[in-house]
Amino acid sequence: MRILFAGTPDVALPALSHLLDSEHEVVGVLTRAPARRGRGRTLHPSPVGEAAEAAGVPVLTPATLRDEAVVEQIRALGADVAAVVAYGLLVPPAALESIPHGWVNLHFSLLPAYRGAAPVQRALLAGEDVTGATTFLLEKGLDTGPVIATMTETIRPADTAADLLDRLSTAGAPMLTASLEALVGGDAQPEPQGTDGVSHAAKLDPPDAYVSFATPAMHVDRLVRATTPAPGAWTLLPGDVRLKLGPVTPRPDVTDLGPGHVRAGRREVLVGTATHAVELGQVAPAGKGWMAADAWARGARLDDDVRLGGEAS
Repeated sequence: MRILFAGTPDVALPALSHLLDSEHEVVGVLTRAPARRGRGRTLHPSPVGEAAEAAGVPVLTPATLRDEAVVEQIRALGADVAAVVAYGLLVPPAALESIPHGWVNLHFSLLPAYRGAAPVQRALLAGEDVTGATTFLLEKGLDTGPVIATMTETIRPADTAADLLDRLSTAGAPMLTASLEALVGGDAQPEPQGTDGVSHAAKLDPPDAYVSFATPAMHVDRLVRATTPAPGAWTLLPGDVRLKLGPVTPRPDVTDLGPGHVRAGRREVLVGTATHAVELGQVAPAGKGWMAADAWARGARLDDDVRLGGEAS
């Protein structure tokens, strides 16, 4: 089986690795163009692009798949089927039709729930107990194509988006390979998605990751975990100074702190919410690296009446 792989971030690497280690041939990789990052703002290939180059697989980094010349490049690879994991570009009809057996997407939700760019983050934010992964055939609609296979995964109480994505991407990799084999071999029976339980998972941007301690502790906990590591939870110190937040620990035993009020002890830093307190874990003050919250509080010499999150005194 000759496979075209389309993916960009780290979360796509387990699927690519599984295909490269299989008996099948990855004839090419589609990924996003190199991006500038780091202090020097130098160009770096995507994680998938870097892995493909190391494996000697041809890499294509078009800005769009709407260009007929790009579609011809894809067609010329002679792939039987395409595998997609977090690619990041729309695949238009002409490109979809260029692959004989179609494009199979590994999506990290139980479709039709959480269609869109941030299914894991939105599931955590909603407080779901169970999520999963789905392989389906791409079509014109957003994550609307017929389903080939699914798997479920329990969401653990302390899971961050990174934790959950790591488990789903690892467990989903062999499912994607099996789905491709079944489709090309004629054994797959893709089923249309149901109409019940449809939800959408829009991307979370930095403003969405702002933590207000005027909300309940349960929401603070979910928001921080859902936005770890990206786009990264943050709140405000007095003077509108940003403070990055790592995962917190709900403390239902502490109910005497007002929203945003900080109590810094020798070994813990508690912050009040609309319900009960949360205990801060790792924090990163503006311009500094991550550190334990108690070490930060000692160095910051916080006033007794300090509030986090811009909450009213």
